[in-house]
Amino acid sequence: MRILGIDPGTGICGFGAIDVKPGKQPVMIDNGVISTPPHTPLTERLEDIYNSMHEIIKLDKPNVVSIEKLFFTKNITTGISVAEARGVVLLVVKQHNLPIFEYAPNEIKRIMTGYGGADKKQMQEIVRLHLGLKSVPQPDDAADALAAAIAYSLMHRE
Repeated sequence: MRILGIDPGTGICGFGAIDVKPGKQPVMIDNGVISTPPHTPLTERLEDIYNSMHEIIKLDKPNVVSIEKLFFTKNITTGISVAEARGVVLLVVKQHNLPIFEYAPNEIKRIMTGYGGADKKQMQEIVRLHLGLKSVPQPDDAADALAAAIAYSLMHRE
């Protein structure tokens, strides 16, 4: 099973693909970010995300997509643009007829560490350990996307 994890964002949208085989440690296949230039019109940024997500799905060929739910507390304007980027990602995934599973950030943390309030360093280290990597995946958004993929794998073990 190949799982594509997504950490949605307008400026930086993280992605990470893992392969999971029963009884084996997950293997990282791909990870990175879609970066859109600041001060670019939102419609152009969303188009970049749309086109890049199509390419990532074609390249990585996932069986399922695990995406982080939107969570924001302070800046509603930023939250709205992130929601729009997330909507674009969901549209592309739907266009590829892939199943979508959504997890809140604290749910991913709870699944991965047993504690919904785990900090970023703890999450990065647990991602590194789950994937047997020598170093923490960078940037943070890619590590968060890999965490979403791993969370799905832990919730749907065969």
